[in-house]
Amino acid sequence: MTLSLRPIKEDWLVKHYLLILEFGETYEARRQEFRNDHLTKAWAAAERGELVLAGALTDPLDAGVILFKGESAAVVERFVKEDPYVNNGLIQSWRIREWATVVGKDASAKLWPER
Repeated sequence: MTLSLRPIKEDWLVKHYLLILEFGETYEARRQEFRNDHLTKAWAAAERGELVLAGALTDPLDAGVILFKGESAAVVERFVKEDPYVNNGLIQSWRIREWATVVGKDASAKLWPER
C-alpha cells in the first residue's frame, strides 16, 4: 500500500503545535491564585481559533499540554510569554513541538492510502 499526501482544504498550510508545560513543585499549591487569569487567556486564544484543546496530564499531575493551530509557532510563543503560570514560576520548563497531523477531520495535511 502506498500513501499519498494530498491537501484537502485551502487552509492546508495551517499547522498544529503542542505546548508541553512541565509543572514545578509548587504548581498544585499555587495554581488557584493564577487560574482565572490563565483560563481567561486560554479561552480568548480558543475564541480566536488559535487554541484547539488544553488540559493537565493527571496521575501524576505533573504536566499540561495545549494544542494550537496556526501558520507558525509564533502564536504559541506569544501565549507562553504572557501566560500567568509561566510568568509566576508555576512552570519549571516548557517546549513547543510542531505536530504533523495527517489523520482526522482536522488534520493539517491529510495522508490517505492510495486506492
